[in-house]
Amino acid sequence: MSHTRHVGLPRWLLGPALLAGVFVVLPVASMTTRIAWGDFPGLVTSEAARSALVLSLKTSTASTVLCLLLGIPLATVLARSEARWLGVLRSLVLLPLVLPPVVGGIALLSTFGRQGLLGGELEALGIRIAFTSVAVVLAQTFVSLPFLVVSLEGALRTAGERYDVVAASLGARPTTVLRRVTLPLVLPGLASGAVLAFARSLGEFGATITFAGSLEGTTRTLPLLIYNLRVTDADAAVAMSLLLVVVAVLVIGLVRPKGAL
Repeated sequence: MSHTRHVGLPRWLLGPALLAGVFVVLPVASMTTRIAWGDFPGLVTSEAARSALVLSLKTSTASTVLCLLLGIPLATVLARSEARWLGVLRSLVLLPLVLPPVVGGIALLSTFGRQGLLGGELEALGIRIAFTSVAVVLAQTFVSLPFLVVSLEGALRTAGERYDVVAASLGARPTTVLRRVTLPLVLPGLASGAVLAFARSLGEFGATITFAGSLEGTTRTLPLLIYNLRVTDADAAVAMSLLLVVVAVLVIGLVRPKGAL
């Protein structure tokens, strides 16, 4: 009969850990003291709120799918290849994590805007991206992609390649190994990255307002609605902020699979 041994935690960690938890939770919880609860149902179910929430959920879902389509190949190449130039590529991919979001919006506008690097050619083909719902998706993907890539690359490196090597030695093609062995092994990491990408997309603001503007029903997501309301209706802005927090908590807490995050 085996017994699992646990290493105890240093007691001095408990104080800073509790302080960190309070530091994160207290500002969010304090919003509940600013809300007129009698008006809350009407504020969060108004037409503008429902339109912004639905748009946020749709664009966040689309950007998460785009992150998966682009991020899985990129993370796999970064984790499995040993080429020297990949270090430079990894640094560039992580740039959106440290750039101010508004800089990301300006970068996207410089690329896909009417006067941008590709915008003129796209306009000639009848394709307009800036200040449309597509621009919202691209802005959210730009800032969310690093979250998925970092999570999946870390999971791939931790899992190692021994099962991949065994499958290849038995005759499986590289694509089959990736689909049947590699990705199932790192599924919790992949799910974790997808949830983080969705949550980041849901809260994206700076790149979106710069690249897509704030047009109700088209590009005005929930964070942009909150930004507009903070000047004209502070109570409604707090109510919308609490709604966004609740949706984010539901996404992170309920959607994530067991073992992820």
